[in-house]
Amino acid sequence: MPESTRDKDGLIAQLQAVVGQAGLVTDPQAQASYTTDWLGKWHGQVRVVVRPSNTQEAAAVMRVCHSLRTPVVTQGGNTGMSGGATPDSSGAQVIVSTNRMNLIRSVDPVNNTMTVDAGVILAHAQQAALDVHRYFPLSLGAEGSCTVGGNLATNAGGIAVLRYGNMRDLVLGLEVVLPDGRIWDGLRGLRKDNTGYDLRGLFVGSEGTLGIITGAVLKLFAQPAARATAWVGAASLQQLVTLLTQLRACCGERLTAFEMMSAPALALVLEHVLETRAPLLEAHAFNALIELSDTDGTGLHALLENALAQALTGGVISDATLPASQAQSAALWKLREGISQAQVRAGKVIKHDIALPISSLADFVTKADQAVNATAEKHNVVIVNFGHLGDGNLHYNVLLLAGVSAEAIKETTVLFNRAVHDLVTAFNGSISAEHGVGQLRRDELKHYKSPVELEMMMCIKRAFDPNQIMNPGKLL
Repeated sequence: MPESTRDKDGLIAQLQAVVGQAGLVTDPQAQASYTTDWLGKWHGQVRVVVRPSNTQEAAAVMRVCHSLRTPVVTQGGNTGMSGGATPDSSGAQVIVSTNRMNLIRSVDPVNNTMTVDAGVILAHAQQAALDVHRYFPLSLGAEGSCTVGGNLATNAGGIAVLRYGNMRDLVLGLEVVLPDGRIWDGLRGLRKDNTGYDLRGLFVGSEGTLGIITGAVLKLFAQPAARATAWVGAASLQQLVTLLTQLRACCGERLTAFEMMSAPALALVLEHVLETRAPLLEAHAFNALIELSDTDGTGLHALLENALAQALTGGVISDATLPASQAQSAALWKLREGISQAQVRAGKVIKHDIALPISSLADFVTKADQAVNATAEKHNVVIVNFGHLGDGNLHYNVLLLAGVSAEAIKETTVLFNRAVHDLVTAFNGSISAEHGVGQLRRDELKHYKSPVELEMMMCIKRAFDPNQIMNPGKLL
């Protein structure tokens, strides 16, 4: 369709006046990387992709979209897991991409803060901290392509939440372009500020439904001087929970990561990911990858070794190994990080990104395994259970082996989601821990959130976005 036909209301022309031709993507083929999520699960169409280069341009873009009532989908690195950054198929929406907003604005090693554009890639933020001998601890598989703005919009977690918290805990201030184009400058690097409502907290985890995050003040930490890693095997998940409690008591804040993999999850990686090998001689029902870190590395390895020796003696775990080199440690982390790749190669996955009280994890998994196996009936499924045990976040996935029909996938997804999420709710958990709600869990949210919670969320949405143009069809 000629651009003049698609631009009857002058939207594209007005946006070009703001960002220039270099800031627009109008060719459908060039738009493909924006309109399809990286999993290839969600697809959409847009009139135009707009790429502002700074906050002022982003504000001007929003003023145009607000005046024409044009729906906007904000997008960072397009690495999300829940379809939150993918437009619908109507062709009426506009993507506002922050990938040109990629400046490290300032680094303050004395205040232990860094101010960045929302489009800064997470790995670049990590490196900017290292350059001044500081540490930004958010770490996840997509860190080479995901952006700080996307991490904030979904309240990303990752492997170090146990020690440092998720993204909400790692940000002090925000800059946000509101739906009508006004700019809220909340870029304050303060750890104490009791001057009213926590506006910053409203935007973290809001998935682009309240405004566009354009800048952030991030917390920095002392750079760890040493790390100690171990892999352990146990007969039950409850034993790993007991080990976690013991390590917290003897290692304190040095305990940085406690990642769990069930035997089927590990077997899947060993089968489908090249250059991997089992870390222990015998298979165990549950495994944990543990990491300590400290600014003073003296005795760190011995501390972990002694703690695990006591756990072995006490029958809490069945076996353990501590790598003797950085390469061996990296090989252990490759096992943990290879699960997503292995699942894609093995079949179709019904994913559950859930959070539970740590004390309830073992009982939940026992009941969930029973419920899934009872629901599976005629389908050949594998339960791929792994996750961040230290903060109660499980990726309790159900793998349908290769060759299953699309109809069977659709049918079983509904059944397994209900079986798992009903149990999560019964255990006072959450059906979305770190990946966001997006399109994936939007309709389920209505089933598991109370009417009071939903009404409060809708009141906030209407207050900030009365014309309902910010990321429609997501979250709410």
